[in-house]
Amino acid sequence: GAVMQRFLGSLLCLCALRLPPGTDTAARGLDIASYRERVRAMFYHAYEHYLESAFPYDELRPLTCDGQDTWGSFSLTLIDALDTLLILGNVSEFQRVVNVLQEGVDFDIDVNASVFETNIRVVGGLLSAHLLSRKAGVEVEAGWPCSGPLLRMAEEAARKLLPAFQTPTGMPYGTVNLLHGVNPGETPVTCTAGIGTFIVEFATLSHLTGDPVFEDVARKALKALWKNRSDIGLVGNHIDVITAKWVAQDAGIGAGVDSYFEYLVKGAILLQDKELMSMFLEYNKAIKNYTKFDDWYLWVQMYKGTVSMPVFQSLEAYWPGLQSLIGDVDNAMRTFLNYYTVWKQFGGLPEFYNIPQGYTVDKREGYPLRPELIESAMYLYRATRDPTLLELGRDAVESIEKISKVDCGFATIKDLRDHRLDNRMESFFLAETVKYLYLLFDPDNFIHNDGSDFDVVVTPYGECVLNAGGYIFNTEAHPIDPAALHCCRKRREEQWEVEDLMREFYSRKKTKKFTLKRAPDRGEGENAEDPKDASSEKAGEKRNSKKSSHSLLSCPSQSFNSKLAVLGQVFLDNT
Repeated sequence: GAVMQRFLGSLLCLCALRLPPGTDTAARGLDIASYRERVRAMFYHAYEHYLESAFPYDELRPLTCDGQDTWGSFSLTLIDALDTLLILGNVSEFQRVVNVLQEGVDFDIDVNASVFETNIRVVGGLLSAHLLSRKAGVEVEAGWPCSGPLLRMAEEAARKLLPAFQTPTGMPYGTVNLLHGVNPGETPVTCTAGIGTFIVEFATLSHLTGDPVFEDVARKALKALWKNRSDIGLVGNHIDVITAKWVAQDAGIGAGVDSYFEYLVKGAILLQDKELMSMFLEYNKAIKNYTKFDDWYLWVQMYKGTVSMPVFQSLEAYWPGLQSLIGDVDNAMRTFLNYYTVWKQFGGLPEFYNIPQGYTVDKREGYPLRPELIESAMYLYRATRDPTLLELGRDAVESIEKISKVDCGFATIKDLRDHRLDNRMESFFLAETVKYLYLLFDPDNFIHNDGSDFDVVVTPYGECVLNAGGYIFNTEAHPIDPAALHCCRKRREEQWEVEDLMREFYSRKKTKKFTLKRAPDRGEGENAEDPKDASSEKAGEKRNSKKSSHSLLSCPSQSFNSKLAVLGQVFLDNT
């Protein structure tokens, strides 16, 4: 370990390539509006050629101008690109695609599908589009957002994945047949990310549909990974979901593990769940202790902590964005700048990069137009407004246009050294890469809403605040509105408590001064404390048989005329 550290220390002169702030004055005055328009043009160049040459197949093959099925057979690029259309402001095409998907997509097909990819791209894409459909001018059903055609499709797709979770450990198989369930003879070995990347979509589904099964299986899988971490607090890369034995024991933050860590943080924020966050923070300590060297992260043996691969993978570039979400901005920037030097060396991020040698790894020289570094730049730009982050956006636009643009779209870069291309355009190019680039260059996008603007929606369960911002992106960049999770509560006692709270609020208002304490932030279920400070004592006597399992201000199942904003401020109709 120590030898490795010295070796790295002496060879990491790459960091010296960093330009001090202010050197590139042209970029400092970068015209974000013109880059925003170039990103928009990029989207339509790819999207229109997909529709023209590849639809209804999953993906466009840009060198031969035709299509292919890759992850299933459900017009994947169309589902993945749907919410990007709205972020670019194209409501008419969003509405058209919603109709096309309703008529054309069928999940009752004899196809072996990746449980992970189907969840993040299909279930995530449909949920996000469902929650944004009213904003996009779609005529929504009376019960929306607790019902609707896109929600039914998302639920149908997710149900097809449930058989994969029926294992002794609760950790899912990696592949499922959409018609027959898990194939006999299916391999029980799944990567860590393929087990721990469900809580965002599945909890959203459970909260909207009222069926707890989705959130339950996602939580059980998360906890099984946690239970099987090593003594030094690390998880490996692949595990046997029947025996819970680690098959690949490399621990790191990149491929095979990445979105497990991401979903602990995002699940914690989405569900206000302290348990998930404390799990992540424990992992974070172990990751810093064993895998971090000079603001790079290496791969180590999960039981011993010894370095197994001094390699940076392009998929790891999401990490600075994740660090920014927990407020660790300084460390995030330092690691981001390391990764950005690699981008500048090649005009893209090679899949693997040997840190000590400062060069690509054999057979891993490609860049399939991945979003991760751009995603981190978008988060960090929101946090710091550092113009270096816009420069990465600029470099990405220039590189992708120069190297990867072809007549029929944008092609995967097979080799960053000689710019050879591959006949593939992954659906994440339109779902993520273009979206994060556009959001980096569009500071006023509705996605960046700070809560000063919101919609009030009447649901069968009372009024509900939506589109106030704070969107959580799933790992395929599909934004989920966390407030929507509180629109469809069917629990009477929660409604009573909110009404009691408001009665107390009004009676105190009449007697001049009043204070409204915020309900304590906490998770749900067994960890929740009794909200004594918020509900009136009389209500407590009346209903003390039912211990509350929900935060009172978790947001509206209200049948009265007030809106509760996200931060616990109360807005009245008549002010």
